[in-house]
This record gives sequence, C-alpha cells and structure tokens, in this order.
Amino acid sequence: MTTGDPLNVRLIDGFELRSGSHPIELPRSCQRLVGFLALWERPVLRSFVSGNLWPDSDTEHANASLRSTLWRLPSGRGQQLVRVTAGQLALEESVHVDYRDALIWSRAVLANSAGALPAPWTLGEISVLSREVLPDWYDEWVLLARERFRQLRLHALESLCEQLAAVGRFGEALLAGLGAVAIEPLRESAHRRVIAVHLQEHNRIEAIRQYRSYERLLAEELSLQPSAELRALVGTALRAPTIA
Repeated sequence: MTTGDPLNVRLIDGFELRSGSHPIELPRSCQRLVGFLALWERPVLRSFVSGNLWPDSDTEHANASLRSTLWRLPSGRGQQLVRVTAGQLALEESVHVDYRDALIWSRAVLANSAGALPAPWTLGEISVLSREVLPDWYDEWVLLARERFRQLRLHALESLCEQLAAVGRFGEALLAGLGAVAIEPLRESAHRRVIAVHLQEHNRIEAIRQYRSYERLLAEELSLQPSAELRALVGTALRAPTIA
C-alpha cells in the first residue's frame, strides 16, 4: 500500500479495496474478513467474527483461521485495515466504506419527513441506493445484511422520490422512484410514487403507461390487480371513472 493514501472499501455492487486510486488485491479469506467488519459499524468480538466466517469449523480451528487471515492482511507504515483491541476487531476509523455512506444517506432521508433535503443529493447517490451490497456473495451473514439494506434503501428511495418531487426536481425524483421499482418490481408503493411524479408533471400518458405495466406484471405473477387506492389515483387524475 502507498504510504499516506486513504484506504477505501467498496461493498456496493461488489467488493474492492483501494489505496487512493490504486486497487489492492486480497486473498479471498481477507476479503471476507474485511467485508464482514465493514458491514458492522462498531467493534465486534473475535469469537463472533470467527464463528460467522468459519461456521463449519470448531472453535479452535475457526480461531486459528482468523489469526492466519489477520496475518495475511496487507499493511504499510501509517496504514492499517483492521484494529484489534481487547479481544475485539473493527476496521480502522480512517478506512472509508461506501456501504456505511449509503446507510447514512438512507437514514438521513427517512429522518427528513418534512423540510429541506438534508444533503445535496446527486444522481450518484441515487444510483448507489439502487444497487446491491456484495451481490455475488452468498454467506448467510451477507444475505442477512443484504436484506436489511434492501428494505432500508427501498424506503429511502421512495421517500427521496417524494421529497425531490416536492421541490420540483422531477427528473431525480423519477430516478429514485424507478430505482425502487427495479429493486422490487411488485412493490405497489414504489409504482405509486412514480405514477404520482408523472401526474405532478402533467404527463398523464406516462402515468397510464406505468400503471398498465404494473397491472400486467401483477396479473401475470400473482393473479392480482392493483389496489383500489392506486386505481383511484389514476382514475381521478384523468377525470374519468376509476380504472377497473
């Protein structure tokens, strides 16, 4: 690692470790350790780490595997990835993690039920919230974290869609709403927010197109129809009877 360059861990859309602009190759065991610690926002017990990373090993072998992995981590003067204190492990505070940024953004949006947006939201941030955490990893601890993140970002994108539309940023609002639709195509609340933005822009044809697309998908996948609330939203907006 180049001395003085900041360390960055990427979990969104796949794992990567960089020192400044330079990628750093890690053995698979080290990737899993760094990924596990990056998903936690606080120090965790060594036994908790070893038990999760090597669930099929007994305690002695799991602890030995953890010691070996810690020894194989790259290090350089003034740069460390992992901090070990009193039987606990954590990423060094100076290590930047994109997943933790996404958590902060999502919580900020959800805490801002009214008023100005809490941050200068950009297309890049909306894009990050539209992506999976470690999509090609299938460890049980990853699956649990991925589902927690999925629920958080779904709600954040829907809320962000409403907040951006409320201040007239319709293009970004649609990207946020459509990001939620892409994550969960059968989620009515996401489609409803996209339709509402189209109607706010007086794009009735786009609203109907979005509604019909959702209506077909729901019928094909679950043999259901959209809720009366959604049908009424579209019907009232078009000054026509509620769509059956």
